Amino acid sequence: MRLALSWLTVLPVRVVGDVDARAARRAIALAPLVGVLLGAAAAGLLAVLPGLLGGFLVVGFLALATRGMHLDGLADTADGLGCYGPPERALAVMRDGGAGPFAVVALLVVLGAEAAALPVVGWGAVVLALAAGRAAFALCCLRGVPAARPEGLGALVAGSQPWWAAAAWWVALAVAGFLVDPWRGPAAVVLAAGLVLLLVRHARRRFGGITGDVLGAACETATLAVLAVCAL
Repeated sequence: MRLALSWLTVLPVRVVGDVDARAARRAIALAPLVGVLLGAAAAGLLAVLPGLLGGFLVVGFLALATRGMHLDGLADTADGLGCYGPPERALAVMRDGGAGPFAVVALLVVLGAEAAALPVVGWGAVVLALAAGRAAFALCCLRGVPAARPEGLGALVAGSQPWWAAAAWWVALAVAGFLVDPWRGPAAVVLAAGLVLLLVRHARRRFGGITGDVLGAACETATLAVLAVCAL
């Protein structure tokens, strides 16, 4: 849990010892709990910062609280998927670090939509969305899903999650979604899981596997899917 918090938040949590594959596997498995923590903080801010302005400020808070890591992954993945050429070319574009037109559009749409949805959903939907975003990591790291590169976060966590562990989290989220809203909640969770699986499938075909950037893109995709459905 300390590793998950140090990876996914700016909290000054110290991790003792080397980060090996076993620790990384457990951190990915516990990541949804970090989403619950972030969701609770976001919901608390929305209680005192209502309206669209509050939505944008909370989006900014979440970016700061997570070092913008998932947004960086979303931007790099959008540019990688948008470029032409073989997987090596796409991975080079993602590694470059610059923001191309696909990255800019992806960030504008996702951040704008999240900011618009946050003020109109209840606190339960906010927590559900942030938890679902981090549960997306387990789907990206299912056994059998390779890493696109031999190094980096993707190589450390790829293939580390058994299907039953990922399924357990998403079933739990669907049950929690039912408590949030009897039909929107479960539908949002199912849609989020489906979109993440499609993203992983496309990443395998386009890049040859997953990277840390793909995990960030999956997180933002699942978060926005839950918020959008709950806001209907």
